[in-house]
Parts: sequence; C-alpha cells; structure tokens
Amino acid sequence: MSEPTKTRPIVPEGKAKFLITRQMEANEKGFIGYETIWEPFHKIAKYETPKRP
Repeated sequence: MSEPTKTRPIVPEGKAKFLITRQMEANEKGFIGYETIWEPFHKIAKYETPKRP
C-alpha cells in the first residue's frame, strides 16, 4: 500500500456575507490553522451635534 501524503491540500478562500476565511501556513509541528476576517455588520455615521433651539 502507498504511504499517505505528508502535505495537506491547499484550501480555497472561503467567503460568506460578513466573513472571510483563509488557510494559514503550517507551523513546525504541521498544524494548519485558518485566519478569519470579520467585516463590520453596520456602518458608523459621523456624529453631528444637534442644533440649539
């Protein structure tokens, strides 16, 4: 039987409505993590002081 491969396949970038995941490089122990990037759910409006009566 053939030996299993020691390298992991490259996973494409995952995209959702507010989330992006990317595969990170393997560390010295062989662990492969994933980087998660959250986009903001709402926009922040610039604050303006109200007019005085």
